[in-house]
Amino acid sequence: MASLEIDPASGRYRVRFRYAGQEYKRSLRTKSRPVATASLGQVEEALRMLAMGMVELPSDVDEGTFIVSGARVRQQKKPPLSAVQTLEDLFRVYQEELPVGSKEERTLAGERLHFKHLLRHLKPKTKLSAINSREIQRYVDSRSKDRFHNRTISPDTIKKELTTLRLVWNWAKRQEHVESLPPINHIIYPKRDEKSPFLTMPEIKRLLDRGGVSQRQEASLWESLYLTRLEVDRLVDHVSKRPTAAFVYPMFVLAAHTGMRRSELLRAEKSDLDFDGRTILVREKKRSRKHALSFRRVPMTTLVGRTFKSWFAACSVGKHALCRIDGQPLAVDTADYHFSAALEGSTWEKVRGFHVFRHSFASNATAEGIDQRMIDSWMGHQTEEMRQRYRHLAPSQQQAAIDTLFRS
Repeated sequence: MASLEIDPASGRYRVRFRYAGQEYKRSLRTKSRPVATASLGQVEEALRMLAMGMVELPSDVDEGTFIVSGARVRQQKKPPLSAVQTLEDLFRVYQEELPVGSKEERTLAGERLHFKHLLRHLKPKTKLSAINSREIQRYVDSRSKDRFHNRTISPDTIKKELTTLRLVWNWAKRQEHVESLPPINHIIYPKRDEKSPFLTMPEIKRLLDRGGVSQRQEASLWESLYLTRLEVDRLVDHVSKRPTAAFVYPMFVLAAHTGMRRSELLRAEKSDLDFDGRTILVREKKRSRKHALSFRRVPMTTLVGRTFKSWFAACSVGKHALCRIDGQPLAVDTADYHFSAALEGSTWEKVRGFHVFRHSFASNATAEGIDQRMIDSWMGHQTEEMRQRYRHLAPSQQQAAIDTLFRS
C-alpha cells in the first residue's frame, strides 16, 4: 500500500503511496529509520480507514497531506519543534550529520576552534531566533578585544569565524533545520594594517641590524621571508647533503619547484607525476566549494623528474609520492619535524615552514616575467591581495630597472 525511500539529495526518508488512482510522494523530514517506519504505519492506517469508510476526506485539505498526517490533519496539532533551536544545537547537529570524509581533518579542527569562540561570546543556549545583525556586530566588537600571544585578534580571524557561522547556518537551512538566513550582513570590522611585502633574507637582516625590533616584529619579518631562485637552489642543495630520512630531500625539491601547499605535498600520489608528459597533478581542497577535491597541473622541472625517478625506485611500496620507507603516508607532524630538523643550525634555520617555498615560487616566477595567468594556474586560486604581495622584483632587479630609467 505504501513504501519508504530515501531522497538522495537530502538523505531524508519519504513515503510513496497511491490513493484513488493517483500516486503521491511526500517527505517525512527525518533521517531516522525508526521514525520513518512509524510514519509509514500511520500512512497505511489512514489508507485503511479511508478504504473502509471509517473517516471522510475533508474537502478543504490536500489529500496527500491528510493521509501522511494519519487522517488527523484537522486536529491542528502544533508542528514538532526542530532539533536546532540554539547556537549549541546548530553546531552539534552540523557535526553529527556532516558526511564522513567531506572535509579534511585540519579543516574540521579549524571549524571546531571557531565554534569554541562563537559559543564563548554568543553563549551556547542563545536561541537562533535571537541572533541578529546587532548581536553579530557585538560579537565582532567583543572578539576584537581578545588577545592571543600579546596581540589583539585580527579582523581576518574574526571574518573567518563568521564565515564558518554563515556556512553552517546555510547548511542548516538547506537541511530544513532552520528557516531564516544567517544574519551576517552589513557588519563593520576593525581596520587592520596591510600585510608587509615579502622580503629577502638580506633585507630582513639589515632591518634587524638597525636595532629597535621587538620579538613580535622580528617574527613578523621572518614570516614575510621569500628566497631568491639562487637561495632556493642553495637551500635544496644543503638538504641533499644533510643526513636525514630518505623522503626529506624529495619533499624539499617538490615544495621548492612547484609551490605546492603542505597538505598538497602530503596528498600527492605516485601516479600524479607524469614523467613522460613532464607534469605534476596537484590534488587541492581549498579552491572549490562545490567539489571535495579539485585538481591543477604544474610543469615538472628536470630536478623534480630526476629526484623522484630515483626516489620511487628506492621506495616502490605504497601509493603516496612522499611516504615513509614502508610506504605509509606522512603525517603533518612528521613532515614539520623533518623540515625543521633538516635546516636546524644552518643558514636556513629561519625558514620556518613550507609556505616560504610557496611565496618564493610565486615571487620568482613573477620576477622572471611569467604571465600572471600562468602563475595563477600553477599556484591555484589566489586573492588579489596575495598577488600584490608577491608581484614584485628582487631588490637587485629593481635597482637595475631604475638605473636603466635614469642613466647618469
